[in-house]
Amino acid sequence: MREKKLAFIDLETTGFNPLTQEVIEIGCLFAKLDEKGSYVELDSFEIKVKPDHIETADAEALRINRYNDADWLFGHTQKEAFTMLAQKCEGCVLVAQNTPFDYSFLVAGFMRHGLKDPFFFAKLDTISLAYLRFRKDPEMTSFSLKSLCAKYDIKNEKAHNALADIRATFEVFKKLMGQ
Repeated sequence: MREKKLAFIDLETTGFNPLTQEVIEIGCLFAKLDEKGSYVELDSFEIKVKPDHIETADAEALRINRYNDADWLFGHTQKEAFTMLAQKCEGCVLVAQNTPFDYSFLVAGFMRHGLKDPFFFAKLDTISLAYLRFRKDPEMTSFSLKSLCAKYDIKNEKAHNALADIRATFEVFKKLMGQ
């Protein structure tokens, strides 16, 4: 597991249902343990993804994610985005804040486009890690990214932007790992 590259992923979506709603933004940050035992960023990218079925979108999700046609005009198609992600993340361990949510959309997208799931069998969830660390701390009433950023004094000025959220998640992860 030490040799595996970690792919920190955050998705912005058109709602909560991976069967009927879609990914509209992907933020990904690759990291690995260095020789000193610290997690270091290797690379990162962000993909704007055009929805195929905007009619199924939840209006509140679009508002929160600041979706507008103009900013997504030159976005990638769903198939292009998932193909790029599958290629770049081959053999990686997925790390996310609320991994079950993001992974449900990833699996749906990979299946929808006939792509192999690129992720190594292990998946890490920062909410689960935070729960284990703070479950007896009466001050921690939430393990949301916002709450964890506040706990560790991490700034995330562009919340609900995939790359900004994943950078904040990476910083939270490092703190949870004792860095």
